[in-house]
Amino acid sequence: MPELPEVEIARRNLVRWFDGRRLERAESDPSRIFRGAERARFSRLQGRLVSLVRRGKYLLFAFEEDRGLLAHLGMTGKFVRRQEGEEVPYSRARFHLDDGRVIHFADARMFGRMEPVAASGLRDLEVVRDLGRDPLADGLTAGQLQQAVGDSRQDLKVALMDQGRVAGLGNIHAAEALFRARLHPTRKPASLGPEDWKHLVQAIRESIDFGLEEQEGEEPVYLEEGRTENPFLVYGRGGGPCSRCGSTVESFLQAGRTTHACPKCQPRGRTGK
Repeated sequence: MPELPEVEIARRNLVRWFDGRRLERAESDPSRIFRGAERARFSRLQGRLVSLVRRGKYLLFAFEEDRGLLAHLGMTGKFVRRQEGEEVPYSRARFHLDDGRVIHFADARMFGRMEPVAASGLRDLEVVRDLGRDPLADGLTAGQLQQAVGDSRQDLKVALMDQGRVAGLGNIHAAEALFRARLHPTRKPASLGPEDWKHLVQAIRESIDFGLEEQEGEEPVYLEEGRTENPFLVYGRGGGPCSRCGSTVESFLQAGRTTHACPKCQPRGRTGK
């Protein structure tokens, strides 16, 4: 599932693909990715890409003449580039460039989102305005993380996934960061001490950096697509051996999402590394 690193890689790819190119034509198929937005407005996108910004898991496209687009990859969405005429499975929207190539937004499950709006109004959209601090774009210190998450009464992992508190973290990288920091996902934020926050913010940086390295390239492959090897330290390893100590990794539900944790490396009452 796309999280901050995957969306950032998509942004970097798109910036490179649009560089020096002109969008000649945008087209889309009727699908729920527009979610009530004015789909016809998508077809009016054209010209050069002026800027492409990522905020959390959202991409903010700004084209010439104040034409803009908000995009979210959802669960299975991705941008891929092909030659004109090549078919792409689950292509829902397409950007035809002046070099004969086409950028497809492919989304098998259609949980992704496209919303054409004025470029000048992108940052004023409620979903963008309500985002918390972005660990990569804004930077994140231990104090800022504590301020964002420390007052939550939710479990620590659930609070980390709240996009209004920390933008971009999802199920994978919240689990990975907590494993790296040796903190159990069910801990309450108020139980963390100063050293815990330092370890956790460093672990978030390390998990994001790993994700960026893992997904670098033109054709991102998500774990849910059946890739041959799970690259993560704890996520997706429920019932198997811990990558650090060999203990059996726990698997349980938190706020409707599957959580993975090592009972030895992440004891419920332990503080710090």
